[in-house]
Amino acid sequence: MESAFFLVVLVVTILAGTALAGRLGFPAPLLLIAAGVAASFVPGVPEVHLEPEVVLLGLLPPLLYATAVQTSLVDFAANRRPILLLSVGLVVFTTLGVGAVVHALLPGIGWPVAFAIGAVVAPPDAVAATAVARRIGLPRRLVTILEGESLLNDATALVSLRTAILAIGAGVSAWQVAGDFALAAGGGALVGFAVFKAVAWFRPLINDPVLDTAVSFVVPFVAYLAAEAIHASGVLAVVVAGLLLGHKAPLLQTAKSRITERTNWKTIAFLLENLVFLLIGLQAQWIVGDVLRSAVPLELVAGVCLATLGAVIVLRLAWVFPARYLLVRPGPDPVTGRTPPAANTFILGWAGMRGVVTLAAAFVIPPGTPYREVLLLAAFTVVAGTLFIQGLSLPWLARRLHVRPPDPMEDALARATLLQQASKAADERLAELEFEDAHGVVELIRQRSEQRNFAAWERLGTSDGQETPSELYARIRTDMIRAERERVLQVRAGGQVS
Repeated sequence: MESAFFLVVLVVTILAGTALAGRLGFPAPLLLIAAGVAASFVPGVPEVHLEPEVVLLGLLPPLLYATAVQTSLVDFAANRRPILLLSVGLVVFTTLGVGAVVHALLPGIGWPVAFAIGAVVAPPDAVAATAVARRIGLPRRLVTILEGESLLNDATALVSLRTAILAIGAGVSAWQVAGDFALAAGGGALVGFAVFKAVAWFRPLINDPVLDTAVSFVVPFVAYLAAEAIHASGVLAVVVAGLLLGHKAPLLQTAKSRITERTNWKTIAFLLENLVFLLIGLQAQWIVGDVLRSAVPLELVAGVCLATLGAVIVLRLAWVFPARYLLVRPGPDPVTGRTPPAANTFILGWAGMRGVVTLAAAFVIPPGTPYREVLLLAAFTVVAGTLFIQGLSLPWLARRLHVRPPDPMEDALARATLLQQASKAADERLAELEFEDAHGVVELIRQRSEQRNFAAWERLGTSDGQETPSELYARIRTDMIRAERERVLQVRAGGQVS
């Protein structure tokens, strides 16, 4: 009963906190973390311990899947080089860099333990990155790179952490590390592809949107568990399955099924994403308490925590600029045709907020490991510090550096051009059909098709904020439908219809 009541309180807090954040214009994740930290020190509030299994199995697969199915596979493939450099190269670079810093500061700590905490704090969070990026309106290519990075970097970090933990108890050779990475990546990708093929075979047999949506709820857990069963990357399996199913959804599902699934997944993702940030804050009291009860000097604890936070911020910036010019050699944006400015690279380097995976991975470090309580606090400091420092300053930096969202006119032109091509294909198909048309149906279809095309091109001929004829039509028609609905409700209330 107490657990059920506590769960209800969490959900109510999420709803109230999100609504309040919207009214204040403040990022909801940061408000929920602050609320969680404050609540953790209130007497009577249960002590919440995030179990790694709960996060890595219960929260991470659905969160990654919800993001993956909404990510454009075409854009992902077009930006694969920067995505891989960040999700693999930067994670390894951060693991080694943070490991070196921690090894230098904590006397007597072994290299495997130092690299373990490096792997823990290496991956930016999928939820935090995309939430902030979309809220402030970053360029579409930048959002795609951040999404792609956050989808894949957890796999790299968790494999690195697993290798480091194995090395704590016994020596690990370079060949073992390479083999572990190959199995994790190759096995995870194959399992994800196999799950995609199975669902792609099964989905056309389903006509019920509710059943189709229920299938989607199972997919991330099946992919994750199947991959982990063969010691491959469950994270990568979920991402591959989600990317492919999202890309093929128009061919595998009806429009009604896609709308139903998307609506349900938005609700689930909203609750889980915000629950994650609230739970992060609720860890504060007992993590700080464990450090205070330890024999480690507080000045050393503070130094390690701040140095780790500074290292993850500096190492990301130190990676992205050389990678831009030496490894990626940025070409023109495939949509706009323009080369991204250096300011975009700085924003990419600054958008390195950590999240729940970092905190959950820290708990995987075995009990009895030297300085474990300090390492847990360092992980919490990195999560809270990056979310508040980078999350709060990112909108301001984007404005100062003139990093702007996609141009509405460019989007309107792209939509109008695409719609024109689609309408041309429809007209060609209409010309191929043979049937008697005594009621002028064909002409009516052509007129409506032309009206739809005109509506798409109208936006290009109007200034910002000016209402187009199509928008005026939609507004008037909406008012008419509202009047119809009100009259129907009046008739029903009078008992004239049931």
